[in-house]
Amino acid sequence: MNKINLNENYLFSSESVTIGHPDKICDQISDAILDAYISQDKNSRVACECLIAKNLLVIAGEITSNGNVDIKEIAIETLKSIGYTNKEYGFDIDACKIITSISKQSPDISIGINKKENHEQGAGDQGLMFGYACNETESFMPLPIDLAHKLTQKLTYLRESKILPWLRPDGKAQITVKYLNGKPTEVTHVIVSTQHNPEISQDFIKKEIKEKLIYAVCEKYLTKDTKFFINPTGSFVIGGPEGDTGLTGRKIIVDTYGGAGRHGGGCFSGKDPSKVDRSAAYMARHIAKNIIAAKIAEKCEVQIAYSIGVAKPVSIYINTFGTNLINNIDDNFIESAVKEIFPLKPADIIEYLNLKTPIYKQTAKFGHFGESTKNLSWEQINKIDDLRKMLNKQQTNKIYISNSLKQVAG
Repeated sequence: MNKINLNENYLFSSESVTIGHPDKICDQISDAILDAYISQDKNSRVACECLIAKNLLVIAGEITSNGNVDIKEIAIETLKSIGYTNKEYGFDIDACKIITSISKQSPDISIGINKKENHEQGAGDQGLMFGYACNETESFMPLPIDLAHKLTQKLTYLRESKILPWLRPDGKAQITVKYLNGKPTEVTHVIVSTQHNPEISQDFIKKEIKEKLIYAVCEKYLTKDTKFFINPTGSFVIGGPEGDTGLTGRKIIVDTYGGAGRHGGGCFSGKDPSKVDRSAAYMARHIAKNIIAAKIAEKCEVQIAYSIGVAKPVSIYINTFGTNLINNIDDNFIESAVKEIFPLKPADIIEYLNLKTPIYKQTAKFGHFGESTKNLSWEQINKIDDLRKMLNKQQTNKIYISNSLKQVAG
């Protein structure tokens, strides 16, 4: 078992981006297209990715579905809903060029995925997926990413509600947290970069952002020594796709745990749940969160790995980093309980988490885990009793075997 030194003192940083960031635009368009297909045909196979640049949007992928979706119209409506309603904000909807390149899913892939007689639905690809949870916040997310997401959510709210009407869609936030003895204690640095109208002074921006955003979200963790960097390069007028090219799946660390847990490398957005990059990552989070909620450990990382076309995982790995809270129970015992309690085959995960529903666009905004997705199935805490009963049984058996061996030895 890998253990961390809980007495170690360190700084840890995580970032989040607003819905108007170019990469997040692409994530939302990809998932809006996925939702549209699933709403018409729940068995749709979708792998859809986007590239966005100045007045250019490219949508490409493989889609097999009985649905009939106007992809270009969905893209335009998504851009409008994000806030790109004025060409000065960084994207001109009326003048942009939209290119689509959509083909059907490869039969070499579908033959191993489709359920048929004498063959279970296999994984949509090989790969490894991670889930993570800890007891640092009410959402069981690491504090740095939890605060970073709250900053970008609040920043978006201040723009959309016109409390700060000079804000534009693009922006990002970064939080640095000091850990003492393995516990988060304070925020040492806050970085906020936000797109804005050209006539607003930087001094005014810094004052308003500090007061209405940073203190509103982070005051509990701020100290007299906290350092603030607000638009540290100065003017941020040119933003969105005009200032930076965006790609689906490029914010996979923002989408997950802010770097606190490992990542298998596959993105989520634009992929239907037959792709274990998405569905198994959701299940891994669900497992880790239930383990922490059951007070079995303080931190937990779950890895699940698959082979393409094969239903049963090739491996599952539980790591509590030496933070186990139950005597005589190690990570191997937790792993055994997880295998008994949670479904791990792709079709079973999809059914258990009810993933063939159009729920995905909301996940592409402020992370797929934690507060912004708390009402979704993988964030539910529903296996606490099952886990504790199973572990208590294992604990009792372990003590019984140990005592029996002592009697034999005696």
